[in-house]
Amino acid sequence: MALFTKAEIRQINDCYDDLVREIGKRFDAERMAKVKKAFDFANSAHEGVRRKSGEPYIVHPIAVATIVARDLGLGATSVIASILHDVVEDTEYSTTDIENMFGKDVARIVDGLTKLSGEMDGRQALTLRKMLMTLSDDVRVILIKLADRLHNMRTLESLPPYKQIKTASETLYLYAPLAHRLGLYSIKNELEELSFRFKHPEDYRDLLYQLHDQEEKRNYLVNQFIAPIKQRLAEENIECTVTHRLKSMYSIWTKMHNKGITLDEVYDLLAIRIILKGKPGVSEKRQCFEVLSLVTDIYAPKPDRIRDWITMPRANGYESLHVTVMGPQGKWVEVQIRTERMDQVAEYGFAAHYKYKGTVTSENELDRWIARIREHLTNSEYDAFEFLDEFKMNLFTDEIVVFTPKGKLIKLPKESTIVDVAYEIHSDLGNKCIGAKVNFRLVPPSHILQNGDQIEILTAESQTPQPEWLNFVTTAKAKTKIKDALKLEKKQHLEIGREKVEEAIRNHGFPLVANTTKKIVAHYNLNNKEQLYSHVGMGLIDLQDLDQVLKRKSVNKFVKYWNITFNRKGKEEPSVETEEKTMVFDKRKPFILKENPDNIEYSLAKCCNPIPGDDVIGYIGSGDLVIIHKKECPTAEKLLASQGDKVITAEWTKFKKLSYLTRLSLSGFDRLGIVNEVTNIISKLHNINMRSVKFDTHDGIFEGDLYLYIHNTEDLQHLILQLRKIKGIEKVTRVENLNE
Repeated sequence: MALFTKAEIRQINDCYDDLVREIGKRFDAERMAKVKKAFDFANSAHEGVRRKSGEPYIVHPIAVATIVARDLGLGATSVIASILHDVVEDTEYSTTDIENMFGKDVARIVDGLTKLSGEMDGRQALTLRKMLMTLSDDVRVILIKLADRLHNMRTLESLPPYKQIKTASETLYLYAPLAHRLGLYSIKNELEELSFRFKHPEDYRDLLYQLHDQEEKRNYLVNQFIAPIKQRLAEENIECTVTHRLKSMYSIWTKMHNKGITLDEVYDLLAIRIILKGKPGVSEKRQCFEVLSLVTDIYAPKPDRIRDWITMPRANGYESLHVTVMGPQGKWVEVQIRTERMDQVAEYGFAAHYKYKGTVTSENELDRWIARIREHLTNSEYDAFEFLDEFKMNLFTDEIVVFTPKGKLIKLPKESTIVDVAYEIHSDLGNKCIGAKVNFRLVPPSHILQNGDQIEILTAESQTPQPEWLNFVTTAKAKTKIKDALKLEKKQHLEIGREKVEEAIRNHGFPLVANTTKKIVAHYNLNNKEQLYSHVGMGLIDLQDLDQVLKRKSVNKFVKYWNITFNRKGKEEPSVETEEKTMVFDKRKPFILKENPDNIEYSLAKCCNPIPGDDVIGYIGSGDLVIIHKKECPTAEKLLASQGDKVITAEWTKFKKLSYLTRLSLSGFDRLGIVNEVTNIISKLHNINMRSVKFDTHDGIFEGDLYLYIHNTEDLQHLILQLRKIKGIEKVTRVENLNE
């Protein structure tokens, strides 16, 4: 009896034929035979197995192999490894079997791609660590993993909503930045778009509608803008293509959300791309600057928006000239100028080097990045979640360039500090750093560096790394070295922290039982009590709000029971210790947030301060306390990426009694009576109460902060609309951090 229907067998063969058409022109007969052998083997190994969508499982590895061949341009070894990448994980075959049949290179890549078995906390982080161990020797592991993730995202529709949100968040948190770091912009953009669609479906649909509504107007503007450029390039006999692209929907939404602006206020919505056909014997840089001069002769440039990524390429090898110019109808338009080779590298990053072997600079940059990852893997003794944090920090996208007193150039992430650059130069310099001279001016270790700064690090023999440095350093290297230095005091920190926590609990009149500690751990979003003791011992947590935390209604009031023991007389006595029954959460259904919880307590995360109506998720903390985060909260993205098994979807019911502290930021042109109008509008809205109002005026411009008690987002949006109608107010935005 056939395990697949005739239609399914036809689907499998069609997918394989697509792969063959893609690689047939590049692979010789010997390589094609090896690919066919891999397909037959994987097809047999996965026979009868289906994906969640119902299609034969073998369709997935074939699709991954097609992405690897078509979009990344990789060779036969990578294509074969892609076809086999799930065989070891999902069947009884071992890595040894793969090595015997297909060789050591394929087996090593497949082993790097194989997920760790067993359900455990941090599995994703541990899997990533294993892959990166292989990355030290072969970058193809990560390239194939990204292709695997891309196809999974393309077929995410078949999974339940809670898994869609987890996978989308994990992709945004880790895989999209990883693709960016390797210069795979095409894959990075598609991963972001798909993640946006599944994580924020309503925002995605709204933005899609707005963009579609403006499409005709946008196309007219593009044609009007491009026409004189094409004419001038033709007159100068410059062979090139001129295209345009719309900023990705995810990038647009992120900018709108972070800056509190509308679509009309996103000035870099469009980008014009001029791709030059390189002239033999003429430097690419010279050709690009010649075109830049022609463009700025036609349109006036914005002085602070010229970026030269050719003289100094980005760390992932990206090369291009960017200039923002004033186009027709008073619209700013970005123009990108690059050669065909640069364009290939821009789209396909490291993979493009298989085609263009001459790009030594960017390969060296990649080698240096891999060396840093290898060093971190070798030295790191932290748990999986800390490792994930450290690796994420290495995926910086925005960079600055600073100089030593002797003129040596150092590249660092944006927002880097004096301590970051000290550790980048040498570990001992970082450990002894007391400050620096930046452009001949004395600054403290926490000083944030700017592009082009010249830095002389100042040291003292008595100086040692300080715990508070961890609050402001940006680079993974600095953070790792500081933790390594502080590790010597770890036992002392744990003991001091334990004593402080226990003393604080006793002083507040609460019992020293496991549940009390768990509530504190959950409140600070930590993993365990050891982490709590360590943070308190190092001075990172001061326990000031402990009374409020412990007076909260007991999480386990409805879910614990007494251990019953018997004394010699047969009388029942409850033991001092209690045992918890773990609540069972049905992840297929959303966790319902009610004003009066039934039997499970939840708290609202302080990092993002959600209110009823916000798009939220829940994180199951210690003692089954559910901590509610906004979906776009950075902490929530980290939790979804590293501890997705503890994350659940959540939905609000109607909240009518309770109100929540919310902060609004206002700015605009000052005039007599504007503060009075603001307070009058708030006082007339019966559902909103003011806690405090602060206004500051300078040179005719005002900035204001409103702290309000609000029931839900509906009331909040109504208030924002009313405030925006006041003459003089230019911007009203919600601020998530109440304590900035």
